[in-house]
Amino acid sequence: MKGDITMAINDYLPLRDVVFNTLRQAILKGELEPGERLMEIQLAQKLGVSRTPIREAIRKLELEGLVVMIPRKGAEVARITEKDMRDVLEVRGTLEELAVSLACKNMSDDIIQELRMANKLFESAIVSKDVVKIVDADVNFHDVIYRTTDNQRLMQIISNLSEQMYRYRLEYIKDARSHSILISEHADIISRLQTKDEEGAKAVMNQHIYNQEKGIMRMMKF
Repeated sequence: MKGDITMAINDYLPLRDVVFNTLRQAILKGELEPGERLMEIQLAQKLGVSRTPIREAIRKLELEGLVVMIPRKGAEVARITEKDMRDVLEVRGTLEELAVSLACKNMSDDIIQELRMANKLFESAIVSKDVVKIVDADVNFHDVIYRTTDNQRLMQIISNLSEQMYRYRLEYIKDARSHSILISEHADIISRLQTKDEEGAKAVMNQHIYNQEKGIMRMMKF
């Protein structure tokens, strides 16, 4: 386990949710590594809680695909496999293409300005070299597009997959070589959306996801 996992108490959330969020972030940030066993007693002692919220958090993390149960061994952090990565990005690519297609129909000058600001914030996050901030800024950029679709079902589906997508985003963005590519791709997406070039926006988004897949394969040495 890399360093100490710290839990930020939130008076507005039940303890089980605070524990869940803490463990989820520890996995996404790599503090709990792929393949690492999740020992209930050890985690309970480290976070200063009983085993019950730990057990509940592990169940929820299993549902999200971040934890797997191994027979006779117990819970461990899910490993990143080429098959899982391809499956997630295949679904994400389809959803992203649909999102830009729908967003084109609802595009306005105000939304274009919001996207440009989101990309500026993304550039600022890159300067900070804080990987989590960079990923969150990337998520924020895409969230603007999702909201513009005005399709609640699509946004709900994307939200349900968000944690799995986040994990692969994080792996890609760890590679500094991806940063300038992402800024350029974001700018290209904005340009296509501004002119309401639906097919062009879909093509750029497809390349955007393809580059992520190739980058992760390079990083993970699949």
